Amino acid sequence: MAPLLLNDRYWRGTLAMAGLTVVIFAVGGLYRPRRHLSLLDELPSLSGRLLAAASIVAIIAATRYDSASYLNDFMRGVLLSAALVILGRAVTRTLVMTARRRRWVEHNAIVIGGGPIGTELARLLRRYPQYGLRFVGCVDTVPRGAGLQLAGTLDDLEYLVRLQRCDVLILADPASSESTVMEVLRQPRSAACDLWAVPRLWGSRSAAGNPDHIGAIPVVKIGDTTLSGPRWALKRAFDVAFATLALVVLSPVMLLCAIAVLLESGGRGGIFFQQERIGRHGKPFQVIKFRSMRPVNEHESQTNWSIAHDKRVGPVGRLLRRTSLDELPQLWNIVRGDMSVVGPRPERPYFVEKFSAEYPTYAMRHRVPVGLTGLAQVSGLRGDTPISDRARFDNYYIENWSPWLDVKVLLRTVAEVFRAGGR
Repeated sequence: MAPLLLNDRYWRGTLAMAGLTVVIFAVGGLYRPRRHLSLLDELPSLSGRLLAAASIVAIIAATRYDSASYLNDFMRGVLLSAALVILGRAVTRTLVMTARRRRWVEHNAIVIGGGPIGTELARLLRRYPQYGLRFVGCVDTVPRGAGLQLAGTLDDLEYLVRLQRCDVLILADPASSESTVMEVLRQPRSAACDLWAVPRLWGSRSAAGNPDHIGAIPVVKIGDTTLSGPRWALKRAFDVAFATLALVVLSPVMLLCAIAVLLESGGRGGIFFQQERIGRHGKPFQVIKFRSMRPVNEHESQTNWSIAHDKRVGPVGRLLRRTSLDELPQLWNIVRGDMSVVGPRPERPYFVEKFSAEYPTYAMRHRVPVGLTGLAQVSGLRGDTPISDRARFDNYYIENWSPWLDVKVLLRTVAEVFRAGGR
């Protein structure tokens, strides 16, 4: 923004350049926290993204102003901005490194894994304060050699995090299985820490566009897999806007569905079907659907797994299910906040308890709101399909969530509806 202090003639282009640069930097990971700081490492990425932003703004300006002198003056301001951005990075990196080396800024870190990699990480953190981490202990299942004394076992991690006021966990080479380690890391105090991990097969060349490392050991920051803060606000705003608009636009279709259900049932049982389902963080709520089948009793409704060609489903109900029109009343659940547009499928309490006991990763689906549609559903995992596959797809969605992923799932949902692929 500095060129505006010298000349406000190009204020539109300068603002556009500033905004576009911030977006491109954010997408490129230049605002992510890093353990290894080096302006020389960042310089190619900084220069390339500054050039890209400047080129876009210059092309737009050239189409609007047929004047070489105008563009020359504007580009001089762009060059000033780029130079100051790089200078600013150099200054901030120097300040951060100075603060780390003098231990003005540091975070207590526990290494998980007492093998060779964990031992080397502990040595590096003790010797080099510029990584901003203070090694306070190592945990593992059992001692593995005389090189590193353990502060405790994995079962003690929660206690050690509280005792040492730990901010960072580094997952190195634990002797335990991955499922055991993840179970420990999901505990409340451990989950509140930043998690860094040494990737498996780390001796091979990393394909990451912005790699980080401690010494010569590559590390990656494991992103937050819960929807909170700005991420949750963005998703919730989209859910409310989408569901409200859909209720208005699809109201004639919903009216026709209600009439069809009423005619088929003869008024017995009502048009809508309500059933208890489990939502985010295991909280129950009442899901609303068009009635498409008639269970024998309430116990059967809660504990019987409906499958394709169920004799309790009439012709209208079968059509509603195949086109997923029976799900439309759940738009009201979305407006109320019980559900999201895209998320894991809501399930009944009986089956949540059953599947959580049988499949270790099933309960992890409830980190986010359940959804009207989801990645598992549009990937063909509906009806009588493996629960383990559903849980795998749901957890993949949670851990890789982005607004564009929601859009992709919605587009595939529309395609499924037009193909009448519901089951």
